[in-house]
Amino acid sequence: MHRTLAALVSVICVMAMAWTATAADPDWPQWRGINRDGKSAETGLLASWPEGGPPLAWKATGIGKGYSGVSIAGGKIFTMGDREGSEFLICLDLGGDHKELWATKVGAPYGDGGPRCTPTTDGDLVFALSPHGDFVCCQMADGKEVWRKKFDKDFGGKMMSGWSYSESPLVDGDNVICTPGGKEALVVALNKKTGETVWKSTGQDMGGAGYASIVISQGGGVKQYVTIMGRGAIGVAAKDGKILWTYGKIANGTANIPTPIVTGDFVFVSTAYKTGAALLKLSAADGGVKAEEVYFLAPDVFQNHHGGMVLVGDYLYAGHGHNAGQPVCIELKTGKIVWRGEKGPGDGSAAVCFADGNVYFRFQNGQMMLVGANPEKFENKGVFRLASVTGNSWPHPVIQGGKLFIRDNDTLLAYDIKKK
Repeated sequence: MHRTLAALVSVICVMAMAWTATAADPDWPQWRGINRDGKSAETGLLASWPEGGPPLAWKATGIGKGYSGVSIAGGKIFTMGDREGSEFLICLDLGGDHKELWATKVGAPYGDGGPRCTPTTDGDLVFALSPHGDFVCCQMADGKEVWRKKFDKDFGGKMMSGWSYSESPLVDGDNVICTPGGKEALVVALNKKTGETVWKSTGQDMGGAGYASIVISQGGGVKQYVTIMGRGAIGVAAKDGKILWTYGKIANGTANIPTPIVTGDFVFVSTAYKTGAALLKLSAADGGVKAEEVYFLAPDVFQNHHGGMVLVGDYLYAGHGHNAGQPVCIELKTGKIVWRGEKGPGDGSAAVCFADGNVYFRFQNGQMMLVGANPEKFENKGVFRLASVTGNSWPHPVIQGGKLFIRDNDTLLAYDIKKK
């Protein structure tokens, strides 16, 4: 009896230890992390960087040309790249020698910098989209193709401008959600296991798909999918794809890129090309949802190009400017610019993510900066130049397992940012 009790206690302790390790070391399974907000829940990370930056733990090469970020799940790393005259969905081993486990051909290569989609993982499946609109679902274990769609052929897809599809698809429950952009299929929901169409958002021309990725909002008490298309922000009902609201003031005719920030009944949207930013409040109206502008920020006050934004508490942190990434802190509810920081050696747009009290800025010229998520003042906590800079440093940084992951075309860098 005592031995049985002791064995049970031992099993419980082991399970608790395993759960703690998992909780403290979560995956980064899709674009901008678990909640698509650019934030990691990891703690125990370096509070500042030494001169020269944190140590490079390892690097992997051979992933091809591309601006795709990485997703991490189940001990594997997923990304996309152009190589050998084709475009591939690529899987690397997170542990061991980080070798390539498999590569699945998605379609033809894309001449302007390669693919942009960050693969989305879900259970034993992984989803990826090429700039040409080739949308594939593959098995995570071996890369075997499960199903495939083509945005133009299957949905009359349309892009707002010439840089082609850059979206990272969203998995929600039994469905995968994406944005072909055509008038009869603005947003579509597909059964994630079969690829069969569940619903389409129809009846309105939104100028084609933008370069943003969909996020989930419960604003106004209605579950909905929010993104930015060619003619502005849009919310569609999660249950049937009905268009609930649109907002066009932040649209430009060139490229609407940043993924919206959602919190409660609020949606914050921004684009560059001399456009600006706005906070919207969603509320129930006539059996649907309406979006009302709380405030609008002119482009000289704030515009985000393609590096994204993170909301920490009541404050938003991002890079400001077209082809510029000046660190800024904005009070979300009022639009007040709390501070503007210095870029130091950084230049061009800045891609950001957040973890353990700090915002990680990756500048277009290959400089990294650690900035305190502190609304009281701007804090530069360290700067270093990446070990590989072979083009524009545009892929967003990723934090997982005490590592900072940086994609640079053919090379993946992993920096050790855990406190010793």
